[in-house]
Amino acid sequence: MTRTRLTAALAATALLAGLTACSGDDSSTASPSEDTASSDSTSEPVAADGAVDPDLEAAAGDPLEDSVYPHVGDPSVDALHYDLDLAWDPDGRTLTGEEELTFRSTGDADHVQLDLIPQLEVSAVEVDGEDAEFEHGGKNLLVSGDFVAGGQYELSIDYSGTPQPVEAPTTRADFSTTGFTVTEDGSAWTMQEPFGAYSWFAVNDQPSDKAFYDFTLRVPAPWTGIANGVMTSREEEAGQTVSEWHLDSKTSSYLVTVAFGDFAQTLDTTSESGVPITAWVPKGEPTKYAQNLEYTPEALSWVEGKLGPYPWSSLGVLVVDSDSGMETQTMITLGNTDYTTARDTIVHEIVHQWYGDRVTPDDWRDLWMSEGMAMYLQFVWQSETTGTPLEQLLTQAATFERQSRKVNGPPATYDPRTFGEIQVYYGPALMWDEIRRRVGDDAFWEMVRAWPSVDPDGSSNRDDYLPWIEEQTGTELSDLFDGWLFAKRSPKFVPAG
Repeated sequence: MTRTRLTAALAATALLAGLTACSGDDSSTASPSEDTASSDSTSEPVAADGAVDPDLEAAAGDPLEDSVYPHVGDPSVDALHYDLDLAWDPDGRTLTGEEELTFRSTGDADHVQLDLIPQLEVSAVEVDGEDAEFEHGGKNLLVSGDFVAGGQYELSIDYSGTPQPVEAPTTRADFSTTGFTVTEDGSAWTMQEPFGAYSWFAVNDQPSDKAFYDFTLRVPAPWTGIANGVMTSREEEAGQTVSEWHLDSKTSSYLVTVAFGDFAQTLDTTSESGVPITAWVPKGEPTKYAQNLEYTPEALSWVEGKLGPYPWSSLGVLVVDSDSGMETQTMITLGNTDYTTARDTIVHEIVHQWYGDRVTPDDWRDLWMSEGMAMYLQFVWQSETTGTPLEQLLTQAATFERQSRKVNGPPATYDPRTFGEIQVYYGPALMWDEIRRRVGDDAFWEMVRAWPSVDPDGSSNRDDYLPWIEEQTGTELSDLFDGWLFAKRSPKFVPAG
């Protein structure tokens, strides 16, 4: 997630939440109702019944309608695997896509719905190899068919156009749009949170719907296409660089990324625990942040010391022309600025590989579950590496949290128009420290390490998480949950000692 400076004197940083988006049609600018933003507002999951391909069974789940941003995503689709063949023309600013989506229908229906911006014109749709009727109005792609609950289907979509980023529902200064972003020289990159993947492919763009991904990326040589996971091949064909990428873990759509540009691989190493680590940087960029990128293996080792073995088969860092940065699954995408590529940012984004990626909130009301722990671990890292007392960092953070909560709402019931503001980071981080002091270091860190393994690669929410924390620690903590997550006014933070 993106970040800003807390203070120069303490060099404490706040990784403010990542990128957001709204569609280009009327629904994109409509303000969600007060009920939508309520902490009690949630959707019942669709039952996952019916057999699917055994190779894709791990991706079968219970997709939800989001309680904060219900106009994006649709629970009629349970995506299992996206195979994306994307060609980018930097001169014409044109993206051409051939998409194969394997999905499970969650109910008996005469159509399914996906998200796709209207600027990407759909030319053909097939369901199980047969031509299918479709409508593409606004951001909604409706595909007709005879869909049966629990049935598995292959959906093929051909599309082309000039992709546009989508509006971000936030008041933050470091970004105003999210999704597919094109720079002056025609290079392109994507970051999207809580949604925005639909600016470059047809998708069920909601975090509860995790799927597997494969990418084939085409761009004029010598440029290269970069994506999550592991590059399985890279060849030059008829003046184009064709790269193939495989992401071997199921992933929420906001955690996938692609980039097209003239990239150089500046890091190709292995961590102490044996994780392959790579870094990709635009050619000709100054090397002012190279030392920080080289810190990635050390940062990973530090985080593994707190959270246990790294959960994925690889880790990458991608630098793009942005003022923001965020984690994507197995890949950290950073803007090319000093603060965005700083070491504390890298630590924060690596923590997200456990908190946010391995276990993902199934609804955007629980963004705090990811950001609070990443922020707390960042503060701990800063204290350990700079010698600044943790209590000093947290006391200063409490001032900023209080101000943000007044304007943007409590961390767990924030104003949907202010996604990713500072209270979602600092409030739960302060809560974690109070929990640590109440239950003791041993019980606290055992709990922190255990949670990502409770439902590995899954999605969860506060209704499961909060009772689990109390059970795991053997301590009643409702006063801290209520105060730091839900109260309109911030609790008073009392530092240790």
